[in-house]
Formats: sequence, C-alpha cells, structure tokens
Amino acid sequence: MLLPGLIDAHLHVNGRSALERLVRFGVTSALDMANAPPEFVDSMRGIRGLTDIRSAGTAALAPGSVHSHIPEIGRRGLIRSAAEAERFVTERFAEGSNYLKILIDLPGPSLDRATVDALVATAHRLGRLVVAHALSYEAAEMAQAAGVDALTHTPLDRPLDRPAADRMAAADRMLIPTLAMMEALTSPSTPPQMVEQWAMPGASYDSARASVAAAYRAGVPILAGTDTNTDVESAGNFSFGDSLHHELELLVDAGLSTVDALRAATVLPAERFGLHDRGAVTPGRRADLVLVDGDPLHDIRAVRSISRVWCGGIEHHPARLARQS
Repeated sequence: MLLPGLIDAHLHVNGRSALERLVRFGVTSALDMANAPPEFVDSMRGIRGLTDIRSAGTAALAPGSVHSHIPEIGRRGLIRSAAEAERFVTERFAEGSNYLKILIDLPGPSLDRATVDALVATAHRLGRLVVAHALSYEAAEMAQAAGVDALTHTPLDRPLDRPAADRMAAADRMLIPTLAMMEALTSPSTPPQMVEQWAMPGASYDSARASVAAAYRAGVPILAGTDTNTDVESAGNFSFGDSLHHELELLVDAGLSTVDALRAATVLPAERFGLHDRGAVTPGRRADLVLVDGDPLHDIRAVRSISRVWCGGIEHHPARLARQS
C-alpha cells in the first residue's frame, strides 16, 4: 500500500543523524516541540531529501520548574510574569519559531494562569498556534482555560473526563498524546525518582490511555507524536523513527481505528500545522511517500514493513522493522 510520508507531531531532533534515521523509517516531516539555540534549529531545516521539520524553538517555562534544568532551553525559556509575555513571544517568532510551546509543569513550580493566558493571547494575536505541555489534569485544565490550540501528552494522575473532552472538541483543540512516552514514564522499569521528577507520584498509563479514548469518543483531533529525544535523563529508550510506529500501535490499542491512526500521522498534522503541500497522496503535493508491504487498514503493524521511502522525491533505503506479534 502507498501511504503519504509519516509525520511525527512531537519530538526533539538532535541533529542531522536524527533526520537521516527518521526518513529511513518513513517519517518525512516532523514537528520539533522545543530546541535551542535558533542557530541549531536552523541547521536542521530544509536539508534536501531529509525529514523536513517545523519547530517551536525555545519553549516558555517557569523558574525552578523541572524543564528549567534542561541546558540551553532552560536558560532561554525562563519567563517570570505575564508582563514578560509580549517580549518573549515576539522574540521567539522573530528568531524563527513556527509555533509557541508552553510548559505547564503542574504539579510543582510552573507558570501561573495569568502568564499562560498572556502568552496564548500574544501568540494568537500574531496568528500563531500554541501547544501546551500538560502531564496532569490540573495542567490540562489551565491550558484549556487559556485557549491553547493543542495539548501535548495526557494526564497521568487522572484521565480526561467527558466534560474536559467535550470542551476540547467544542474548541476544535488538538491532542498529541505521546503514548509512547507516557508508557515509558509509567513503566515498572523506570526509576521512581524519574517518574516523580518528570510526572508525579502515582502516575498511571491507564490514565493516559483512558484520556485518549475519551478524547477520541468526543471527536477531538488526535495527532501522533512520540516525544522522542536524546536527553540522558529522559524515561524510555527511544529511537527516532521506529518510535512513531509504536505510537500508532498504542493509539489503535487506545481505541482509534486504523484509518484514524494513519490520519493521526499524515493528513491531520499536515492540515493542523499548515503543511498544506503534504499529508496525502495527491498530484501536485510534495513527493513524500511510503510504500509498505501489507494492509495497515487491516493491521496497523503493516506500517512497519516498509519497502520504499521517498522524501521530497528522493528515494531512501528503508529501515526494516520487525513486526511484533
């Protein structure tokens, strides 16, 4: 079956080697969800024949938050009050960010409601999308109240309930659940101190999975993203490219149809993030294509059986993924 090139809607690219690996797994576009400095992000843009990226650049975060300890991003992304929102947002877009990423690190030190509201309002006034990191129900509620365009991750303390999911659907708000990372964060093999650092005590994958199911039933657009990164302190053992195939399987397990799982990694992120020249196999669009053996509409795992990949019309030798039984 011929598919559009896949799109990972949440990762953190660490250089050209990541782009080379992504394209071999059929991921021809990627939405980078925080990276710095701008010169590093720019070095990964527009490389002929390799995965094409868009990036949030430096994300907004609170002093003392868990993300404030990340080198470069933690220093550049600090914002202390709503009064700094206008400067922060205009600087991000002036240096090339494609959309704004806000890190709401509740529970724990985090941006307050007034600051989140001001960041969202400024970005929207400039006609830009806003993505909010939310690992707790409280963080998701704050993000929704502020009017963000997308939530990334899913609450690990309690699932999104029907009212929360209905509010998302009514606002046409996206969800990028990153179930692969949620699974890793709550794995028994993940050290408890790491779970407490990045999530919260008692974090449960069941909450994440149930949140996706609730959002999907409500009609919320679900986008496939993995949160793949190379942070040595991050949970999980992720690899660029193959993690997206696992994400698709987890989305189907959470209740998405195989058609909607494929849409989550193709047409939906393309439409929602303004990549109007891709996401579908249509004449005149960018030649990002993946040929797979088998029928992923019958079994989503067939996406792992890649036989050919084209990125911007350039053919690549694919990476073979073992199909899991």
